[in-house]
Amino acid sequence: MAGRILACGGAGDFTAFLLELSGRTRPRFCCLPTASADDPAHIVGFYQRVLAHDCDPFHVELFGTPQQPAERVAAADIVWVGGGNTANMLAIWRLHGIDLALRAAWERGAVLAGASAGGNCWFQGNVTDSFGPQLAALADGLGMLGGSFCPHYDSEKLRRPTYRQLVADGSLPPGIACDDFAAALYDGTELTEIVTLRASAGGYRVTADGEEPLLARLL
Repeated sequence: MAGRILACGGAGDFTAFLLELSGRTRPRFCCLPTASADDPAHIVGFYQRVLAHDCDPFHVELFGTPQQPAERVAAADIVWVGGGNTANMLAIWRLHGIDLALRAAWERGAVLAGASAGGNCWFQGNVTDSFGPQLAALADGLGMLGGSFCPHYDSEKLRRPTYRQLVADGSLPPGIACDDFAAALYDGTELTEIVTLRASAGGYRVTADGEEPLLARLL
């Protein structure tokens, strides 16, 4: 049975919530920093967040000489995907079979999560700055979740109008947008709730007719 996916808009530490979602006493917690080109600062930040918790953390690098990356990802109970370049990340994942490994982990019941690029990747399409300073549609995400996603809905002034226009003109299918510090939780492929670390942050359903604020639960 498929596990859960937490698509975060950006910013905020959802570590404790992810550990709760996993339902495991000491889950194997994987960090995939591909979108930032395996930036050491991102990796260090991951360990700083999770080492205070009861889990077995590890990270998987795809630059340099990878060490059985697909097998390690597939064995994880929680996978956290960091931010950066969504398009580059997806291309590199597909070269190394990470896309299939993530699906295998999810179908086994693992929790998949991430912010920004790490929120974008699970959907059919998304809004990204992967191709340059101008925001654009990316229509070949992993497709584990239907529709599209837009992160940073409140913190980057062009995200909201760009996403609404891309959905309105059919460049992207309808979907979900999340502010920073907010996230959309899916059980299997069904959206179950919006969770937030700040009362002012939330999520939205965006269609060709406009946007609808969704009820959010403060963690």
